[in-house]
Amino acid sequence: MSTDFQRARLALGAQLRELRIGSRLTGREMAAKLGWAHSKISKLENGRQTATADDLTAWASACGQPDAEAGLQAALRGLETRYRTWRRQLAGGHRARQEVGISESNQTRLFRGFQESIIPGLFQTAEYARHIFLVSSDFHQSPRDTEEAVRARIRRQELLYDPGRQFRFLVWEAALRMRVCPPDVMAGQLDRLSGLMGLDTVELGIIPFAARLKLMPSHGFWIYDERLVVVENLNAEMWLDDAADIALYVRAWERFGESAVYGPPAHRLIASARAALETL
Repeated sequence: MSTDFQRARLALGAQLRELRIGSRLTGREMAAKLGWAHSKISKLENGRQTATADDLTAWASACGQPDAEAGLQAALRGLETRYRTWRRQLAGGHRARQEVGISESNQTRLFRGFQESIIPGLFQTAEYARHIFLVSSDFHQSPRDTEEAVRARIRRQELLYDPGRQFRFLVWEAALRMRVCPPDVMAGQLDRLSGLMGLDTVELGIIPFAARLKLMPSHGFWIYDERLVVVENLNAEMWLDDAADIALYVRAWERFGESAVYGPPAHRLIASARAALETL
């Protein structure tokens, strides 16, 4: 877990503990008042579980200090800017998250990223993106605003043609072969990927299955200049702005880059993946 996120969670836990102790309640007494398991009290106070807004309301009330709630909720909002659950982000559909991406991208000159299983969003065709959004909506059981989300994603791609920006991405070969859409859609996506490699703003490296890896791929991430890293996992995104976290992900990106191929060898991997579609 990120160091900045965990520090924020520990700080919130310390606030909760101080309120409880100041109210002369033991952990077990607090649990009894709230109707919670004692283990939840311990986890919240020691930064091993993230409180919800309702938890904080109940905590302040149980301590007889309702005025303390505002400060607790402010601390939670700060924490949530780092740890953004998909459930919260996709509550209204995918378009809102795409608009956030556009805003963040407009502030960025150098993009670096790694994807282990899908084509990066900035390089996706509309048809490929549509399938990605549909799969995500189905899994997260979020509202379907697929066409609005696709239009926002394609609008973000206008940045690829801005000569003042650089896009340096790495993908594992699996991303070229992952069957997330019909073969004809994937064929069009691979053709677009080959075409984008001709842009002077784009550097694309592909990590072959046969490459010796210096770091095991586990999740995708994006690095925005030297100020922010966005890490994606199954249930959330982490937005990391701590210098140590950023340095860690830059080092990971560089390690992956040492195993990647570029130029003609990368084109051959794309061509091989496309040829494999014809056997389906």
